[in-house]
Amino acid sequence: MATWLQRIIRTRASSFPPTAPKLLPPHSFYSSRFFSKSTNYVAKVGIPEFLTGIGNGVESHVAKLESELGDFQKLLVTRTLKLKKLGIPCKHRKLILKYTHKYRLGLWRPRAEPMKS
Repeated sequence: MATWLQRIIRTRASSFPPTAPKLLPPHSFYSSRFFSKSTNYVAKVGIPEFLTGIGNGVESHVAKLESELGDFQKLLVTRTLKLKKLGIPCKHRKLILKYTHKYRLGLWRPRAEPMKS
């Protein structure tokens, strides 16, 4: 019984000759991520700049959120029920909550100029 197992191990070992992995120089990793133009971000972010940066019609709720919440830090910790009580539609609530989470993690910031479509 051990002989057929030894044959399988020998045939598999002989079919894959040992080769050293090719190591690429460090500069080859960065060549595809080279950007010639840096992105301009808004220096001071408030509720209007944040909602304008999200786009998709969310900026229509600027006056409502500024009057009810007051400052941007309260928007960052606002939950969906509070936004629902303010009368914000579901799709806009989802966008606001998605981008506030990304902003808190440091993964997204509103741009200084709007995106070109």
